[in-house]
Amino acid sequence: MDNTSSRILNRRFLQPDTHGSISMPLYSNAAFEFESAEAMEEAFLGKSGKHTYSRISNPTVEAFEDRVKQISGAQQVLAVSSGMAAISTVFMTIASAGSNIVSSTHLFGNTFSLFLFTLEAFGVEVRFCNLLDPDDVAKHIDEKTCAVFVEIITNPHLEVADLKALSAVAHDRNVPLVADSTLIPWTCFNARRLGVDLEVVSSTKYISGGATSIGGLILDHQTFDWSASPRLKTLAQTQGKAAFSVKLKGEISRNMGVYMSPHTAWLQNLGLETLELRYKRSASTCKRLAEFLQTLPAVRQVNYTGLPDNPFYPLSVEQFGEYAGSMLTFCLDDRAACYAFVNRVQLIRRATNLFDNKSLVIHPLSTIYGTLSDEYKKMVEVPDNMLRLSVGLEDLEDLKEDIRQALSLV
Repeated sequence: MDNTSSRILNRRFLQPDTHGSISMPLYSNAAFEFESAEAMEEAFLGKSGKHTYSRISNPTVEAFEDRVKQISGAQQVLAVSSGMAAISTVFMTIASAGSNIVSSTHLFGNTFSLFLFTLEAFGVEVRFCNLLDPDDVAKHIDEKTCAVFVEIITNPHLEVADLKALSAVAHDRNVPLVADSTLIPWTCFNARRLGVDLEVVSSTKYISGGATSIGGLILDHQTFDWSASPRLKTLAQTQGKAAFSVKLKGEISRNMGVYMSPHTAWLQNLGLETLELRYKRSASTCKRLAEFLQTLPAVRQVNYTGLPDNPFYPLSVEQFGEYAGSMLTFCLDDRAACYAFVNRVQLIRRATNLFDNKSLVIHPLSTIYGTLSDEYKKMVEVPDNMLRLSVGLEDLEDLKEDIRQALSLV
């Protein structure tokens, strides 16, 4: 899938601008005018394909969705307000009271919180298991399971599940595989080839072009037979494998109000154009920094799936190729040492987020998981002496020097 980003640049927008702009214009409006009542009716019934209201669809957002379809190979794409909106909206579409989701406790903090607390109030059970063990996954699936949910590389644990094996287990029991693929962009990852039915992505990360905006994406590969879904089986009788997207776009998205803003889509359209260049630069630097950190006496452990001695390295190469992402973690002696390091960095920024153009460091347990009780902190199994480093586009030697000086008193 090399040069995918450049191929995107070669594609013209499906709806060319009236004035010939080579960048998609920003349609920052709420409403659209019609020439007649009949035309308005056709549009609101979805028969003409015209836009009615920017909470439902918008030309700038549609252009972004079309480009994502081209680069990812998805059949349908919906752009939403954030990565968490993407996850929650997927489950508003396929889950219902009495259903359950099979997943792991090794999840990003807000995803874990959504599953453990928020969905419970709506009668949706989450069954936590070991997604690295297909047999354990199989034991947790029953007739009420609406999905198996996995992060393709867990954040911040950096575990890699065998997606083909998970897909085989899920599909054998008529359950879709939903994957958060935020940590590896589509230039190096083909979800459909590995058996993923639905993808969710925080487009805030690699796609936005340096953390310019908050956004999310839902990708439907239309590979799952929704007639097996209690929630969508009736709709599947007429819509087949498109039932999920029909429900998502025709009801859930417009009723929940999660659609992406035009300004965000305009920024992220630009970000797509440099996606591959930025990713390869930051991922290459990340690997070299991981190798460098392994040589430092103050560093107790380095976790990066692109290192040959990492237990997930063979599977990472198989699923993602030579680039293993732009995030690593490393452990120091204790929390105090982590805080001292964070307080001393000068080039690296003290901030959350991933895949900014700037390198960012954070102590996950005290921040991302900080509001959890001690009981739930034990469940997520994030070490108290671990730091997460998102690697940006700075010079490698400058980053090394910043790490050296920050560790000098640790």
